[in-house]
Amino acid sequence: MAEKKMSSSRRNQLKGLLLQIGEAMLEEEAQEAQRQKMKHMEENCPALSIPGSMQELQELCRKLHKQIDLVDDERYDIEIKVKKSNKEIDDLKLMVQDLNGKFKKPALKKVRMSADAMLAALLGSKHKVSMDLRANLKQVKKEVKEEEKQTGDWRKNIEDKAGMGGRKKMFETEA
Repeated sequence: MAEKKMSSSRRNQLKGLLLQIGEAMLEEEAQEAQRQKMKHMEENCPALSIPGSMQELQELCRKLHKQIDLVDDERYDIEIKVKKSNKEIDDLKLMVQDLNGKFKKPALKKVRMSADAMLAALLGSKHKVSMDLRANLKQVKKEVKEEEKQTGDWRKNIEDKAGMGGRKKMFETEA
């Protein structure tokens, strides 16, 4: 069955109704929060009665200081618990990443190090032999081809033709 498209006036009407309902719900939530706040204040904070004499006022101050100290102790304990929990959460996240094998590889820096230095770093004091890579290479004697012997070295020809005398020789040979 093909669905009919909703007209824009109907859509706007429904949108307006939803906004009104949402606004009413927000007002109710704000009033409920205010009621809960007042209820909590009545339970935990008795009405303040200011005493008339100096001694009663000092006693009230001592009592308030004791309550402040208790609240501070609780706050400190809770802070420590939260920090400990956050540390445990971070450790568990790392363990999960390690188990999944999906972790970011750090960007490696280029290090210029010779083979000797690398072996010394890996093996420590056990490394005594220096690694000279060129010493293990095979010695090859160069064989001179017959063609090079006949024609001569091309560098010599260029050196002869270089400079003013060389230009003169080039013109002389062509003419």
